[in-house]
Amino acid sequence: MPFRFARVPGVAGKVLVTSEVGEFEFLTETEFRAFAAGVMDQASDTYANLQAKHFLVEGDASTAIRLVAAKYRTRKSFLRSGPALHVFVVTLRCDHSCRYCQVSRRAPDESCFDMSEETALAAIDRIFEAPSRTITVEFQGGEPLLAFPRIRQIVEAIEERNLSERRCFTYTMTSTLHLVDDEMLAFFRKHGFQLSTSLDGPAGLHDANRPMPGRDSHRRTVEAIDRTRAALGPHAVSALTTLSRASLGHPEAIIDEYVRLGFPSIFLRPLSPFGFAARSAQRIGYTTEEFLRFYERALAYILKLNREGIRLQEAYTVILLTHILTPFPTGYADLRSPTGSGLGALVYNYDGQVYASDESRMLAEMGDQTFRLGSVHDRYADLMASEAMQVLLATGVAEALPGCSDCAFLPYCGADPVFNLTREGDPVGHRPTNEHCAKHTGLFSILFRYLAEADPHVMSTFTSWVTQRPVQCLPGAEAA
Repeated sequence: MPFRFARVPGVAGKVLVTSEVGEFEFLTETEFRAFAAGVMDQASDTYANLQAKHFLVEGDASTAIRLVAAKYRTRKSFLRSGPALHVFVVTLRCDHSCRYCQVSRRAPDESCFDMSEETALAAIDRIFEAPSRTITVEFQGGEPLLAFPRIRQIVEAIEERNLSERRCFTYTMTSTLHLVDDEMLAFFRKHGFQLSTSLDGPAGLHDANRPMPGRDSHRRTVEAIDRTRAALGPHAVSALTTLSRASLGHPEAIIDEYVRLGFPSIFLRPLSPFGFAARSAQRIGYTTEEFLRFYERALAYILKLNREGIRLQEAYTVILLTHILTPFPTGYADLRSPTGSGLGALVYNYDGQVYASDESRMLAEMGDQTFRLGSVHDRYADLMASEAMQVLLATGVAEALPGCSDCAFLPYCGADPVFNLTREGDPVGHRPTNEHCAKHTGLFSILFRYLAEADPHVMSTFTSWVTQRPVQCLPGAEAA
């Protein structure tokens, strides 16, 4: 059956083989050559493993092909329902001046950069024209709490219309939470909001990355997290850290701060190549190799903490492992093929323009409108038939891209035409010089090194993260 292969750095004497549907096996060089030549010992355990994973078949292949097709349909099941993430950029106003910000932010008093009621209602029409029955509505800014009345209006309009439509809505918001008050918290509690904020580590690092006039951003963030948890529950707020150059030398301190504040997860997010962040990259940026060294050190420390009984996940690792260890897709649009831009998400800007992703919106702020799908006043069908969507469809299938089509990590990765256009001036991109490719090849190599070593504690930790079950609740935990 079709397969791809790679020699993973640090895995001596073994060849990683992957199938079209993401099954994988490590073979010795001798086993690999015999497998590729079709002369394996049929009595060996390796032969049995490869047969069980449909790397090879005996006799009539029709049953195996049907089973592989079922797995493939499961991996690509996100295509059935259309975009499930709908992002409202309710304002560009913000009271922060973060060094790595990718948003073209505006001053808190410039209300002309808020979404109008007319724009909001038209965007809601587009949501209900889309076919998905399970929908996440996300509010972004700027600082979205500066436009809280618009958030309230949007949610109440959706809820009223949904009395007849009967779809399943989840509401999320990305905010500093500094401006949250009791009225807002009561509203978020009523509608089951999931809130996300930024926490870049200890006070010195956070305040350097996210400066405010009072030099108290970290203190205010922690106080807002505590206030929100008290009102909404201990798991009402998630957080992510954006890594500047100053962050790279302190993975343990950053992680310890998340542990201290009781977070069950940390998202170690590299700098964005869009917006303000692109312009400040020379001052606060770093190479892909430097990020990968940081990530490997950070992941090793997180696994050490888990071994000591401190349960903490790295969120992006969980996404990657879900792609590797399960047949199921995730909601993460950047690692989809066909691309999640447009197919998995729509972004409604404050000014009524509709984009295929938040990165597409940032690209437009930099002067390139390639991935603007249209306006909130265009029908959903017209947005999906737009010229921008045709570019995304033509360049967003990793299985058809040079350098991706024969990559062993293809089943777990995705196409990102927006990133490619931003960094390389072409939505297809050039894999040997592509930062998205280099970063993910490095990340997958790190994870497959752990999978090749198969340390029992690491494997049980990874399984716990993917299944969202404590290690002690996994099958065989008592015996171990």
